[in-house]
Amino acid sequence: MSEQDLYADIRPYNDAEVAPAIARLIADDEFIQAILHYRFPHLSGPFGWLLSPLVKFALKRRWAKLNTVHAVQKQVAGFMDRMIDSTTNKVTVSGIEQLQQDKAYLFISNHRDIAMDPALVNWCLHHHGFDTVRIAIGDNLLRKACATELMKLNKSFIVKRGAKGPREMLKNLSQLSGYIKHSLEQKHSIWIAQKEGRAKDGNDETDPAILKMFYMEGKKRGEEFAGYMAGLNIVPVCLSYEYDPCDADKVKELWHKQTQGAYQKAEFEDIDSIIKGIVGIKGRVHVGFGKPISEVPAEPEQLAALIDQQIWQQYRLFPINYLAAGQQHTSVNEQVAQQWQNRLQGVPVAAAPMLSALYAAPLVKQQQLDETL
Repeated sequence: MSEQDLYADIRPYNDAEVAPAIARLIADDEFIQAILHYRFPHLSGPFGWLLSPLVKFALKRRWAKLNTVHAVQKQVAGFMDRMIDSTTNKVTVSGIEQLQQDKAYLFISNHRDIAMDPALVNWCLHHHGFDTVRIAIGDNLLRKACATELMKLNKSFIVKRGAKGPREMLKNLSQLSGYIKHSLEQKHSIWIAQKEGRAKDGNDETDPAILKMFYMEGKKRGEEFAGYMAGLNIVPVCLSYEYDPCDADKVKELWHKQTQGAYQKAEFEDIDSIIKGIVGIKGRVHVGFGKPISEVPAEPEQLAALIDQQIWQQYRLFPINYLAAGQQHTSVNEQVAQQWQNRLQGVPVAAAPMLSALYAAPLVKQQQLDETL
């Protein structure tokens, strides 16, 4: 078995697999119905039988020449340009000058939005002459075959989370660790979130378990933690959104857990969150790249703290962060205050402190960091 085959079930598609995957997508009635549902919600029901062939024909024409990963990425870049123009006031970037175009990096970022976090990192890298990254995505988001096709076409690799026992979990994590190292050795950069799931409460903290997973391949090779992890070229990344299109949904989920003890997601809730995050208004957005970590401490917990420090330093603070924290700032005016009140009205009155905590977190974290440095 070749090394490539070791990762066949989790890796992204290669050039030879692009055209067949696109053909499967266009033939997938569930995929076509999803497009109709979100693109033409009022027509998809009664006129779905009429619109479906038209959608398939349009997709065949648009995607006819897509037969390489690079061609797919160019399509995605064009979509990102249009999306950024329509849903953001401005996207800014910092720290990218610390990176080298001939190196592969392991980008570890805070996680606020399912699709937009890695997409914005990719957009910034692309517009500064870097190759795009391979994206880690949990298999909980890939319950539909068409979702898997789309993600693997877009350089995503699968993180298996549904293990039925410790042995299977260990096998899955070992495979993932090996694939990440293999990608970096092949000069393919990686994006992965600092912990499983979005930080719905704004608490951006790296889970040491993620770092221990990275090291599984190093342990297998007989290398020390610090030396192996230094060779991964870890770069902390911080995404700062002025407005979170999914903020009310996040707070309602947290509120439900607090008051009811548990929360059961609806079947398509994750897909709805992805779409809302893409098309929703985000205001200003900042992507802050930290410094590559070359000196790695001996323990995962120490490395996690180092990553957190860089992420918190990279926060771009907006007026809403000061308002949510109840702090005065010259950037806060009546318009901003009214916008904040409008957002507060989107959640239950008793849950308003949770929304405040979500937006205040970057300011609080940065102030805590200033006190310790």
